[in-house]
Formats: sequence, C-alpha cells, structure tokens
Amino acid sequence: MNATGQKSAGDSAAGSRAGDRAGLTVVWAVVDTDIGPLLLAATDAGLVNVVFHASPAVRDRAVERLGSRLGTDPVEAPDSPLLAEPIRQLKAYFAGERRDFELPLDWSLISGFNRQVLRELASGVPFGTVVGYGDLAGRVGQPRAAQAVGVAMGANPLPVVVPCHRVVESDGGIGGFGGGLETKRQLLALEGVLPQPLF
Repeated sequence: MNATGQKSAGDSAAGSRAGDRAGLTVVWAVVDTDIGPLLLAATDAGLVNVVFHASPAVRDRAVERLGSRLGTDPVEAPDSPLLAEPIRQLKAYFAGERRDFELPLDWSLISGFNRQVLRELASGVPFGTVVGYGDLAGRVGQPRAAQAVGVAMGANPLPVVVPCHRVVESDGGIGGFGGGLETKRQLLALEGVLPQPLF
C-alpha cells in the first residue's frame, strides 16, 4: 500500500516474510532535513524504512538491524532510482510544497494489528489534522486498544511518510514520539497544527 492507501507489491503475504525475500535489493541513503538527518531505505517494492537522527552511529545500527530483518545486506546508494522519488517528495514536504506522500511502501517490517493501524493512519489522517490514540483504535474496530495503538506508533518503520506524529492524546497532550517530542512539535508546526516556534 502506498501512503494514500493503495496496494503495492510489498503487501503480499509472501513479501511480508523476510525469509522469503531471496534476491532482495535494499538501498539506503541519509538525507538532511529540517528535523535532522533521516535515513531512508527502499526495496524494489517501495520505501521500507525511515530512521530519525541518522548520525553515523544511529545509521550503522539501523542498517545492521535492517539487514538482519530483511535477510540481505543493505547498500548505500543515494543515487538509486529506488530512492529518487522518496527523497524528492520528502524535500518537497519539508519545503512546504507537498502535503501528501504518493509512494509505494514496503510493509514487510510490520505486521498484524500494528500494520492495520498504520495503514489506517496513512490513508485516513491527512496533513494538518490529528487523531487521538483511542479514536484511531476505534477506526480499526478496537476501541479499547488505545495503548496498543501507542505501541504501533512506536513500531512504525516509516515515520513522517506514515504520519505517527499526527497521533496525540485525547486530552490535548502531544503524546509520545520515537523521534523525540521536539521533532513531533516541529512536524506538527510544519503542518500548521501547532504554532511555529519563535526561535
């Protein structure tokens, strides 16, 4: 499924099992953004991973973990055609020129309830809006699973593109965020949900 909710090659059951991915190509690059360096990784099926704060140490751990989970050695390839469109769209998003991502996504790093919640988030919570953890749980037919939705947000392998920063507490609190609360505030400010910081 891409960020607008359409299916991609990565949605098949076989594609969701790392052990079945013989001959898989995984490429990655680090991109500088307004929220710091992001590591982007893609397969032939689509964008598979976005990692915040991609310092050399974070990058090395992320690439090692990705290789272990997908069963192949990721290759640094910033000029790869597999990364060209994700990089272009992310740059446009941070420049305020894009509100939606139209990318094929490889969902193979997430499954079950977490995948269901993240798909709903990607297709049902547009730019400039927020949703409560409990509300999102209700949208997937599990109205008492607000805490599990929080776990799903923390497990999101595709932050920013699958916008877990748009999920907030029902009492108006900002909630948690794997990229750090300041990063969440910056993303919500970029989308006009929170005021831009004065300095």
